[in-house]
Amino acid sequence: MSGPGEPGTAAAPGSAVPAVGGGRRWWLPVAVGVAALAVLLLTLRLGGAVESTAIAGLPDPGPVTRWGLPVVRLVLDGFATVTVGLLLTAAFLLPGDRSSVSPRGYLLLRWATGCALGWALSAIAMLVLTVSDLLGQPIPELRSATVLSFATSISQGRALALQAGLALLLAVLSRAGVSRTLAATTAVLGLVAVLPPAFTGHAAGAGNHQLAVTSLALHVLAATVWLGGLVGLLLVRNVRLLSDAAARYSRLALACFVLVTVSGLTNAWVRLGEWNQLWHSGYGALLLGKIAALLLLGGIGALHRARTLPALRAGRAGAFVRLAAGEVAVFAATFGLAVALSRSPTPVPVDPVEPDPLVELLGFALPPAPTAARMLGDVLPDMFFLTLTGFGIAAYVTGVYRLRRAGHRWPWSRTASWLAGLLLLAAITNLGVARYAYLLFSVHMVQHMVLSMAVPILLVGGAPVTLALRALRRPADPEVRGAREWLLILIHSRVTRVLTHPLVALGIYVASLYGLYFSGLLGTLMRYHLGHLAMLTHFVLAGYLLFWVLIGVDPGRRRLPQPLLVVIHFAAMIFHAFLGVILMQSTTVIAPDWYSAVHPDWAGTLLADQHLGAGIAWAFGEVPAVIVMILLVRQWIRADEREQARLDRAADRARASGEEDELARYNAFLAEAARHDPSR
Repeated sequence: MSGPGEPGTAAAPGSAVPAVGGGRRWWLPVAVGVAALAVLLLTLRLGGAVESTAIAGLPDPGPVTRWGLPVVRLVLDGFATVTVGLLLTAAFLLPGDRSSVSPRGYLLLRWATGCALGWALSAIAMLVLTVSDLLGQPIPELRSATVLSFATSISQGRALALQAGLALLLAVLSRAGVSRTLAATTAVLGLVAVLPPAFTGHAAGAGNHQLAVTSLALHVLAATVWLGGLVGLLLVRNVRLLSDAAARYSRLALACFVLVTVSGLTNAWVRLGEWNQLWHSGYGALLLGKIAALLLLGGIGALHRARTLPALRAGRAGAFVRLAAGEVAVFAATFGLAVALSRSPTPVPVDPVEPDPLVELLGFALPPAPTAARMLGDVLPDMFFLTLTGFGIAAYVTGVYRLRRAGHRWPWSRTASWLAGLLLLAAITNLGVARYAYLLFSVHMVQHMVLSMAVPILLVGGAPVTLALRALRRPADPEVRGAREWLLILIHSRVTRVLTHPLVALGIYVASLYGLYFSGLLGTLMRYHLGHLAMLTHFVLAGYLLFWVLIGVDPGRRRLPQPLLVVIHFAAMIFHAFLGVILMQSTTVIAPDWYSAVHPDWAGTLLADQHLGAGIAWAFGEVPAVIVMILLVRQWIRADEREQARLDRAADRARASGEEDELARYNAFLAEAARHDPSR
């Protein structure tokens, strides 16, 4: 499993590949750590986020907690970033050895184990320090039962406990084998493990948390990938491997830069309230420091693409390593600023003295009675769906452009279908209808029906998998798995085969209808922003899976006879209509705790609104069902025409060669069977 230039490998004479640098660069992590810690302590002191003296009459956790909490947070972020970077580099940036990771990737996975353990321990320490800070008790005075209760019953504690558990799982998986697929799965799980605390910090308690929470989560995720990937590259010592990996990383870093910039500015706008607070508040001063650091990092990235990457391709790695090391140091200082920001009060108070319970619950003030203009114009932006829509449109248009530039045609109807689906997704999750969907069951049902039926049908019509397989370029190195190779692995995987079984796809779709409304799950998901995002995303995915099985043209799905697909479609229609009938006849309010807490004075009774939503569910499916049925019949007719054309071609070939064709043999078989039928 050894490759040229790796430890334990004997390169052929005249083919040795130089290594990057001569030492192990032990000084780099030390310098980076010192820079991050110095910036953190300086900004904490200058910003007044850490008071050196206790105020009489108020509980004081002590200096260990006051200073230890931000320091441990910085250490946690460092371990998390390096862990994710090592996993991503081993799984995606480096070439493999058939189905296994490369020798250098193997070493990165082993180093990721230690970093993941440090991540888990830091999360546990962060949990204890957070309890001490919230209760105002020094750590020695804390009881284990108090810490355990915080970790199991408070959202912030649960997030840290979950992160610690996921980090321990990463440590186990990074030692479980050398499969490239396992390494990729572990890397994706590492990205998930970064996110839990982002949903419980400043943003989670602020107004407009739909925008604040999601923008913060995307900001953290993109920054982790950006810095972590760079750290992983600095640990690759083979010049040829480093050159190829750096070229792939450069495209990823550019996307991360854009996402960090957009999400950071969005989150800053929510926290500041007014842009003039950049100059009139300590929080704004720290934000200006982060903006300056981001501009510097963008300039370094441009310098990499203009100078150091070409030099690296020519075999000269020194300039790249030196500039990348400086970039990591700037990143570390930026992380120190970010931790200081998390400990600093915002100009827009997160916890006012007399909070509005509805704002705390919804993330926005109670709107007036809905009108057509308010349902469309009173927007409630969410960065998750806006980012998803923007990325989907950009990727699809880029793929179509590549095909046309290469001289290949792509049906305009597919492009129109995909773009319409994404724009409809953005509209139903960001316009005023999204705001009123929190308050009224009937509007929520409109959102559900659009996301589970109209949006998926349009997206399936775009044939995105077919476009991706035709437009994505194959890597020059056959041992490198690019996006196209990972997509092929995914669509031919056992998981995809199971999910695309017609009964499984139908079961998931039906479960999303009945399970949500008859299990008490709806109220829980509505109460938490992450749960709400998961619910809306599930609507789209469940609908996409079902309609992909029914009318999709992409490779990877099960090919079933058209009559069977019609039966499955009828079954989905019946289950859908039956749900509306049950809800219309029900006298029990669904999710009463949630809807009674947010029910506005201008609305009717909860049960009346629920019956309206049931009528919408019953009636809404008619048009999409008819469209799908037309498409199925059309595909059925075309399949029969193709089969008849095939038989005709076979008959023509048989006549030309003087042989009996397949249809003639079949007719002869039927005649012989009829002649020997004893009942005749």
